[in-house]
Amino acid sequence: MKPNRPNALGKALVRYFQEYLPNLRGMSPHTIHGYRDAIVLFLRFISEHTGRSIENLDMADLNAEHVVAFLDFLERERHNSISTRNARLAALHCLAHFVASEHPECLSQLQRVLGVPFKRGTTRHAIEYLEANEVKALLSQIDRSTQAGQRDYALFALMFNTGARVQEVLNLRRCDIRTEPPYQVRLLGKGGKVRTCPIWVNTASLLRDLSQALPDTEDNQAALFRNERGGKLTRFGVGYLLRKYVTEAATTVDTLRSKRIHPHSVRHSTAVALLKAGVDFATISQWLGHASLNTTMVYARADLDLKRQALTQVFPDVLGASAPGRLTHGAADLLGWLRRL
Repeated sequence: MKPNRPNALGKALVRYFQEYLPNLRGMSPHTIHGYRDAIVLFLRFISEHTGRSIENLDMADLNAEHVVAFLDFLERERHNSISTRNARLAALHCLAHFVASEHPECLSQLQRVLGVPFKRGTTRHAIEYLEANEVKALLSQIDRSTQAGQRDYALFALMFNTGARVQEVLNLRRCDIRTEPPYQVRLLGKGGKVRTCPIWVNTASLLRDLSQALPDTEDNQAALFRNERGGKLTRFGVGYLLRKYVTEAATTVDTLRSKRIHPHSVRHSTAVALLKAGVDFATISQWLGHASLNTTMVYARADLDLKRQALTQVFPDVLGASAPGRLTHGAADLLGWLRRL
């Protein structure tokens, strides 16, 4: 049923973004921005589809037929992946839930929107992470003789140290770092959750030097990582810097040429390194700020070395851990040679 109230959709969207998502759902600004982008795309599509301006759209336009047509448009015209298509649909489902509670007269229409299914068939790509020699090569590309280089080195050293999300690192203020024993940083994670993460003494030294080099030394609320204009460094800026240093490091480390490294890969690298060091999953989950242990378990499938170790435990008499060698003593030494492969 179409409500008679004018501008009902616009008013609902204002409450959705200003009250429902941040206050009732406790979503992070990053998630809210993602939902905003999805709904803006949807409104633009409906505007072009119906020939009416966005301001003249009403509650009746939030229907299953328009949602299905929008999802088809994303895949066919914008060439979005299935995972991106499903992420856009999740934002529309969330909006439909909210509007249904605000406008029960539209419940039947919105139930059909909620009935639009997520699409199966997404491809789960292998997690990309950096090995220890690749991390060393990346950090060695940073020119620490410049102020920007000192910032970049401290940034990536901290990211590798903590495994923090990019936005968690960029939100750090002076008051969030402790550069005296016990060395640690305070991170604000998803859903407003705060956790404390230990850091190496070298990382603490880098952060102390960076903090002292900033102009407003008395402002404890000042952002730690800033761009050349003095504003807070952005996720896009970190992505640009990482790509630059990875490209330079790939000239000396061939394995980097075939990897698709992005800022979240640094977080993956820390998780896999902790796993290789024998740290249990519960501790890694707390370290990374995961809401569920199931999220952490994905790293058990990521590392080939761990899989090889597991295989030697299952077939210890067939596969050995020694280095491969050459068969030199004929068939009598065949079994030994096979064990060393």
